[in-house]
Amino acid sequence: MVRFDEIGSWSEVKLSIIKEYCAAYSTILTKQPYPFHHIYIDAFAGSGQHISKSSGELVAGSPQNALEIEFPFKEYFFIDVDDKKIEALEDIAENRSDVTVCHGDCNQILASEILPTIRFDQYKRGLCVLDPYGMDFGWEIVQKAADMKTVEIFLNFSIMDMNRNVLLKNKENIDKKQHDRMNRFWGDTSWEEIVYKESPQMSIFESENMHLDKQPNEAIVEGYRKRLKEVAGFKYVAEPVAMKNEKNAAIYYWFFATHNPTGHKIVTAIFNKYRNRET
Repeated sequence: MVRFDEIGSWSEVKLSIIKEYCAAYSTILTKQPYPFHHIYIDAFAGSGQHISKSSGELVAGSPQNALEIEFPFKEYFFIDVDDKKIEALEDIAENRSDVTVCHGDCNQILASEILPTIRFDQYKRGLCVLDPYGMDFGWEIVQKAADMKTVEIFLNFSIMDMNRNVLLKNKENIDKKQHDRMNRFWGDTSWEEIVYKESPQMSIFESENMHLDKQPNEAIVEGYRKRLKEVAGFKYVAEPVAMKNEKNAAIYYWFFATHNPTGHKIVTAIFNKYRNRET
């Protein structure tokens, strides 16, 4: 029997954001005069349902929400590595011919089986949700989505995972495995130059020892946003929303990247609606 994950209020907000945009995105593409084949991809789909920490009630997850919109996507892909969650996703799919449940590592499945098929010349478009609990996908997925020119992404930038395990105050104390995780997520080691900078008030003796100050979350997040545009090549990257816990600490930042100005405009409006919410 599957055990549903408990989620906080910040996750419920994120689910609302995805649901609102899915409805708008699918409505627009469905009503186009062209034969668009638009695809929804949930790379860390989970069990499809959650339990609210605040109410104790079941909350529909992003896969279920996507299936229930008024104008459905032409095709759905739900991916997870957990056997029990796969069973729950198959129950939600109810043998629908437009739903494919994929059991395995999304990094491999997306790169080789799904993203390459979303071709511009075949009038295909895709919305991909990358929402793990930590840094569990690699930069190659982000780059591939950008290269296709047909795929928009929601992306979980797990700042709490980074701060706890990688972005330590003293750079020299970073464990190699954690350093490698960050490299894989970021795509290279350029994050080090953004995260660690020389102190402006450094003495001559400190300079000789290369004392570096860790930069605030906002600088790191902006560095990744810039990377999505300048390295991955997404034309538009909305200013992300900080998902904060009850102590007002950022757990992660919710990103959206696209080549489409309409999608960017819609998501920016949705983000702004939730940006200054009370936790």
